[in-house]
Amino acid sequence: MPPKPTKRATKKTTAKKTTPKKSAKKKAAAKPLPANRTPNAKPLPAPPTGHGVAKLEIKPERIQSILKILHETYPDVECALVHTSPWQLLVATILSAQCTDARVNMVTPKLFATYLTPQAMAKAPIESIEELIRTTGFYHNKAKSIQGAGRVISEDFGGKVPETMAELLTIPGAARKTANVVLGVAYGKAEGVVVDTHVFRVSRRLGLTRSETPQAVEQDLMKVIPQDRWIQFSHELIHHGRQICEARKPKCAACPLEQLCHAPDKTWHS
Repeated sequence: MPPKPTKRATKKTTAKKTTPKKSAKKKAAAKPLPANRTPNAKPLPAPPTGHGVAKLEIKPERIQSILKILHETYPDVECALVHTSPWQLLVATILSAQCTDARVNMVTPKLFATYLTPQAMAKAPIESIEELIRTTGFYHNKAKSIQGAGRVISEDFGGKVPETMAELLTIPGAARKTANVVLGVAYGKAEGVVVDTHVFRVSRRLGLTRSETPQAVEQDLMKVIPQDRWIQFSHELIHHGRQICEARKPKCAACPLEQLCHAPDKTWHS
């Protein structure tokens, strides 16, 4: 009997199973969702500009309460810019843009000692002015503005700072805020409301306006604040913004207006 054929040893090969890679989209879906999201939720909207803006609350009795508290809290507050003339106040206000009043007050004594009058400022070398005001920031533009202001006041107004809004707005570097400061502080004229960064922030937190530009905020405030309070109201709100109603973390627990304020970014509620 012939021998049985032997089975040839063969190595069984099997194709290696491969699984398709997850797409980036599936991978992303597999990550846990934040607590405030659901699979079908739409992306959360970006926070609105000016997240500290409260709803409008401009009833006359509320306005009077705010004005009364501000006056009682800051009875003697005045402009923090040191000056001895309308010209010095004009220059100091131009320099105060995006700079603290304290810094401006450190710079102006030497500046005014060097160039005392508008005529002297107009004729000064621009490089010399820039060096004297360098620490106030944006000194190239500010130097051009105060030199231009000296020239216009010398040539068009006989060396005297004008006393009307229309005339002041023709001076380089003098927009409405600067003009209102000069008119109110130097001449006692209430032609508008000074809206600096503090007035802009605090008036919106108090619900006196919801506007998003200083110009529009000023117009809103002029409608709800009595004109005989425009000048002092600005000083009071500026001081309040510096001392209490700070931009990042308002000191609501120490605020005399806290019960009248419903700003969404309050840090404390009574």
